[in-house]
Amino acid sequence: MAKALREQFGNPSSVHHFGQSAKAALDDARSAAAALVGADPSEIVFTSSGTESDNVAIRGVAEALEVTGRRHLITSSIEHEAVLNTFKALARRGWKTTLLPVDQSGIVAPEALEGALTDDTALVSVMHANNEIGTIQPVAQLARIAKARGALFHTDAVQTAGKISVDVKVLGVDLLSLSAHKFYGPKGAGALWIRRGVRLQPPMTGGKQERGRRAGTENVTGIVGLGVAAQLARGKMAAEGDRLAVLRDRLEEGVLASVHGTAINGVRSPRVPNTTNISFERVEAESLLIALDLAGIAVSTGSACSSGTLEPSHVLKAMGFPVHRTQNSIRFSLGAANTGADVDRVLEVLPGIVEKLRSLTRAVARA
Repeated sequence: MAKALREQFGNPSSVHHFGQSAKAALDDARSAAAALVGADPSEIVFTSSGTESDNVAIRGVAEALEVTGRRHLITSSIEHEAVLNTFKALARRGWKTTLLPVDQSGIVAPEALEGALTDDTALVSVMHANNEIGTIQPVAQLARIAKARGALFHTDAVQTAGKISVDVKVLGVDLLSLSAHKFYGPKGAGALWIRRGVRLQPPMTGGKQERGRRAGTENVTGIVGLGVAAQLARGKMAAEGDRLAVLRDRLEEGVLASVHGTAINGVRSPRVPNTTNISFERVEAESLLIALDLAGIAVSTGSACSSGTLEPSHVLKAMGFPVHRTQNSIRFSLGAANTGADVDRVLEVLPGIVEKLRSLTRAVARA
């Protein structure tokens, strides 16, 4: 990225040498991003984030198919806000939308999708893996069901691309979103894979960049970073996934054994290898997050995009958990820098922190 800032400062749409140097850098990154998801480079559109990729996919397909009379959209109740809020925006414009339910497994049942599809359904959007609980959806099966009724299928693969094997042909989807920072690329760079032949109306108008799918001068430096990160992730994905799964399982087993009143949210398989979501009875999640942060341990109460809100997790609510459980759950995410020593550190300090918070709760209850 530093080299791109110094040497590839030209506009990739320009025909002079400097512009063509920048375009070559984009082409290399496009090939790397395509290889990460088993796609053709010409089908990759660069965006600013996973959120923008979701918006381009959903709004673009909706607007392109509006003239056909297909004005029905389906998604799941546990999607990222980038999808849910886009559906809400389209509903305000008169689109009919359906949210598929999930049970406490956190998995969308294929039967639920079959029952929701109509001849007016334009698009189904179901994430590949959930960002809060890590559960992997049966996307290939869901895509087959949707396409049998003539609907297109989009999947938000932000949580899986670069972490586990993702192949657009195996999944059978029509559009797939990814984000660079989820596999150690820079924030502010994303991509959308669009199957050749899919009709899509670009939500943003302007120039002819990205084959007319996404107007605006490309973020060459960020895209270069995305490409390098994709190449690196592809080379180490399998081994790193196995390593993280071992650490995650060790963390889970240690927490469940050392802290009473704990439970894993969602099914334990299939999941992405780096994520676990654990509930702690009689502990306020925000208090636990702050206490762990003071101990040098960074965790989350849900999506980073929802931080700053005191609302319970919409994912856990949709799974049917009682209110107190939606408010006492913590997400632990492991990454490339984490080791067994980090897991040991969590297991060393967590029981004492939880007991202290519970004793404070008991004291308040008695007062």
